[in-house]
Amino acid sequence: MKNMKLNLVLLGLALLAPFVLYPVFLMKVLCFALFACAFNLLLGFAGLLSFGHAVFLGSGAYVTGYLMLSVEGLTPEVGILAGVAVSAILGYVYGKLAIKREGIYFAMVTLALAQLAFFFFLQAPFTGGEDGIQGIPRGTLFGLIDLSDNLNMYYFVLSVFIGGFVLIYRTVHSPFGQVMKAIRENEPRAISLGYKVNQYKLMTFVLSATLAGLAGSTKALVFQLASLTDVHWFMSGEVVLMTLLGGMGTIWGPVLGASTIVTLQNVLASGPLGSYIHVIMGLVFIVCVLAFRNGLVGEIQKLVKRNF
Repeated sequence: MKNMKLNLVLLGLALLAPFVLYPVFLMKVLCFALFACAFNLLLGFAGLLSFGHAVFLGSGAYVTGYLMLSVEGLTPEVGILAGVAVSAILGYVYGKLAIKREGIYFAMVTLALAQLAFFFFLQAPFTGGEDGIQGIPRGTLFGLIDLSDNLNMYYFVLSVFIGGFVLIYRTVHSPFGQVMKAIRENEPRAISLGYKVNQYKLMTFVLSATLAGLAGSTKALVFQLASLTDVHWFMSGEVVLMTLLGGMGTIWGPVLGASTIVTLQNVLASGPLGSYIHVIMGLVFIVCVLAFRNGLVGEIQKLVKRNF
């Protein structure tokens, strides 16, 4: 009951937020929050550290952007579905190769595969190279709602985030989610109980990649841009920071982590410390690892349990 009330309060705040804060900033937060939640599904609940997850974010963005520009009359929901489908297929291919390795070797395989994709998007004729795909039209949702209006676009992005978040929540609290956690905690024991561990890992990887693609496709429409930044290795590191800062293995942690990082980036970019933004992000990461081992949400949960 308490969780239901909290969720309703947060939903109410989200519905009123664009009347107080800049809608494009809020949409950026929601897109990265969904990306971080997708990554947390893989790292926090399955124990698989990917250093190349930006490839799925960027693939969704590039495919959606290219189709929206090239296909006349294409509606945004179809463009997003196409981007998500490509990310899912890529997730299956990459996951099939990566899950054969464990630990740091798994992370290095995902990084190597992501770098291959980065150079593909750099060289491919339809991606615009270093300029990226610019001027992506937002289109008309279902042929009825004009997404060029920032308020309409915000509520569409909010609905996409809520849909992705609910899917992650249901997955984590399902029997499938319990097996994921068992694999994370003790993989040999999960194998001894008869679970086909590699199949569960692959399914988790594909689901995480699909949701990351959804975040990327939505982001491409928000900013009307798909660029190499979306597939760069630094973006993969950034989502790791968001997840660890907010609280790995918690439901709301990635949302808080993404909100914090995006807010810091926007504040610092317009100030005198803009050129030192990567240094500051590195310091934030160090402080998080040393002082907040369980992330912000994890520390808050520990504090509440200790006092109540």
